[in-house]
Amino acid sequence: MIQGQILRDAIISGAHQIARCKQQVDELNVFPVPDGDTGTNMSMTIGSAVRELERQEDGAGVGEIAKIAAAALLRGARGNSGVILSLLFRGFAKGLEGKKEAGAADFVEALSLGVAAAYKAVMKPTEGTILTVAREAAEQAKAYLAEHPDTTPQEIFNRLHDYACASLEKTPELLPVLKKAGVVDAGGKGFIVILEGMLSVFNDGVIVGAGEAAAKPQQRESKSGKKKSEVLADFEFKYCTEFIINRENEADPLSLRAYLESIGDSVVVVDDEEIIKVHVHTNNPGNALQEGLKFGMLSNMKIENMWEQFLKNESVYVAEKPEEPEGPEEELAYAVPEEGIGFVAVAAGAGIEQLFFDLGVSHVVRGGQTMNPSTDDILKAVQATPAKTVFVLPNNKNIIMAAEQAQPLADRKVRVLQTRSIPEGISAMLAYDPEQGAEENHLAMIRAYEQVMTGQITFAARDSDFDGHKIKEGEILALSGGKLAFTEKDICRAAVKLTRSLVKREASFVTVLYGQDVTAEEAGEMAEQLRERLPDGVELNLVDGGQPVYYYIISVE
Repeated sequence: MIQGQILRDAIISGAHQIARCKQQVDELNVFPVPDGDTGTNMSMTIGSAVRELERQEDGAGVGEIAKIAAAALLRGARGNSGVILSLLFRGFAKGLEGKKEAGAADFVEALSLGVAAAYKAVMKPTEGTILTVAREAAEQAKAYLAEHPDTTPQEIFNRLHDYACASLEKTPELLPVLKKAGVVDAGGKGFIVILEGMLSVFNDGVIVGAGEAAAKPQQRESKSGKKKSEVLADFEFKYCTEFIINRENEADPLSLRAYLESIGDSVVVVDDEEIIKVHVHTNNPGNALQEGLKFGMLSNMKIENMWEQFLKNESVYVAEKPEEPEGPEEELAYAVPEEGIGFVAVAAGAGIEQLFFDLGVSHVVRGGQTMNPSTDDILKAVQATPAKTVFVLPNNKNIIMAAEQAQPLADRKVRVLQTRSIPEGISAMLAYDPEQGAEENHLAMIRAYEQVMTGQITFAARDSDFDGHKIKEGEILALSGGKLAFTEKDICRAAVKLTRSLVKREASFVTVLYGQDVTAEEAGEMAEQLRERLPDGVELNLVDGGQPVYYYIISVE
């Protein structure tokens, strides 16, 4: 039988093992873009349980240990692989609930419950992934146990490991993309690495050494290392101005957009038959309002001094990435839920963060492609939003599941919009109507972001043979809707070519967010080349997003 102390040490050992091997697992990722990476996400997820488990003294039962670990993994889950790992542990804990010690049959049944929980939570389970590896290992262990009922828990865990390894080797046959790349599934490999760490305790009584620490958060900064005066100098325009125009005539909103671009930047003008929604950064908010009056009566006016906001919260703009962690981040204060709707968005980059704030988001959780925030990060932002209904915009496909795990943990209604990119999140926020209820807004925001086409220009993080493309590390990648469209050698040429391919006949607006590795001059030159090649009537808006990873993020509506 296995006691709580042994299970505690085994989980800690598994966490240490994946922390030591996370880079090896990361390198199995097929898609060559810089991303959160499977090994890193799994390491940070199970690593969140180590501190809680190390506090537990001898004497706790296996059920209590499993419950503590599962709760920590749930809150610490990062990325899809981390969420699935947390679900496996949640079901595992349910199977061991109330038990002081456990035998082979208990562990097999507990893992089977974990597999069932993971499959149930994934909307469209993909075979050839960690789900398959865990399921087949549990099924074969259960069959073995039926024939050998006297098997010890140590032996069954060794069998589980062997069955998982055999299943992992077959993943390329289930997923052609793995076979073409000549690799096995990264999530399945991470699961096996954790089992190996646990076996070190079960077989030899040895906890794998911690080795290197879990990956430090990356790309947390926006424009790091700048002094206040330098950052303030970047604010060419001081006032964030927003208002809604209740249309009273047939005047063309394009003329309003043109005027606003002459007096400011970050211009957003969205209209329908009844209203025009306006956002602009300018030094002359009165002029913007005066021009808006030509189109109709104004409402929902909001003018904010961005310099003042910066001085109150300098970290939003100069959150410099430390070489070593400097201590815990400032805790968000809990907010009592009140009537109304609030918003939480995930984003990285000072310009993008500010744009979401301008559009009404209460809290921005810093994260994205290279740093998937945990369920707990999102939950804290939700709990700090003073609304009975909180919409969450993940803005990345690998963050959606972590956001959804926050729903049952919150003390208010949480609605997760499955936005997969920054443009989708912005479009959703622009569709929000404060006069409508949560249900009506939910549907309207979904309709809005589903109409957006997203393009991204980034670089290859590793050599790869992907989707018919032989890709070299450092090569420029053009992504359309998250899928590789083509590769290039020149960033500007890639941005122009990709944008032109996204602009269809019905397109009216193109917004380009340029990142922290692109200068304003470079972005301006690209925009000039793009304007010459866009069809007549298509408006181009260039915004300093300050985002990491992506040289350009392109939105076409």
